Amino acid sequence: MSHLAPTGKWDARYIGPVPHDATYYAKCMLGGVLACGITHAGITPLDVAKCNMQGQTGIWKGFGPTFVGYSYGLYEVFKDHCTNKYKPAIWLAGSASAEIFADIALCPLEMTKVKIQTSPSGTFPTSFGAALAEMSRTKAETRYPFGSLVPLWSRQIPYTMAKFLFYEKIVQLFYTHVFTEPKETYAKTTQLGVTFASGYLAGVVCAVVSHPADTVVSLMGKPANKGKSIGTIASETGIVTLATKGLGARVLMIGTLTGFQWWIYDSFKASMGLGTTGGK
Repeated sequence: MSHLAPTGKWDARYIGPVPHDATYYAKCMLGGVLACGITHAGITPLDVAKCNMQGQTGIWKGFGPTFVGYSYGLYEVFKDHCTNKYKPAIWLAGSASAEIFADIALCPLEMTKVKIQTSPSGTFPTSFGAALAEMSRTKAETRYPFGSLVPLWSRQIPYTMAKFLFYEKIVQLFYTHVFTEPKETYAKTTQLGVTFASGYLAGVVCAVVSHPADTVVSLMGKPANKGKSIGTIASETGIVTLATKGLGARVLMIGTLTGFQWWIYDSFKASMGLGTTGGK
């Protein structure tokens, strides 16, 4: 399809198999809801293990907030409406812009999820509604609903920028050096295989760059750190511990999650006739 808009100018909204109009963005957001919600909810056991490093205890705690909190798909909108001169800048600006707004909505849910996962058994509600009510009731001490917004931004913005930049770049490398024929000549299973592999590799990078801030977010939910500032928690823990404790579980979790997230997202887009990511 031509990359030119009806005005004759190059436009990112016209580079795919269908125009990127309101219907396209709505379908992409629905795909994002499915991809993010299903994968984050399904990987809750690893998230709990990562938070607590305690194996199977309370392995499904935090399922509800996880499913609701990570369901967003704003990236495509920002990607198309940022400057088109440099592709990496589009991917970075688009993903960062989407994440800033998404995290404002996500913060109360993320705080609740971490509190559920890190509280000793029987000391905090584990059902979604009751946990939200308890967080609101104790907001003076939990700093609910936006007490974790800064560390959440510190974790999620680098994570999301890496997620989209490296995913897009790795897909591009696959279709430039491995699958060099036009993308449409390859079966959908091959295209989605490229999607999963690219997502998994991008997820490994995401896990490493976002892990220190993720550790801080987890520590903020522990009773022993109640009332402590972010700086105090980081100083007491130490940069090496922040960067490495639970990293193996997080690499496994984020690599798997990101690979399946992109696979579900591209599968949904393909089923809607919107095509998969990348290629010629």
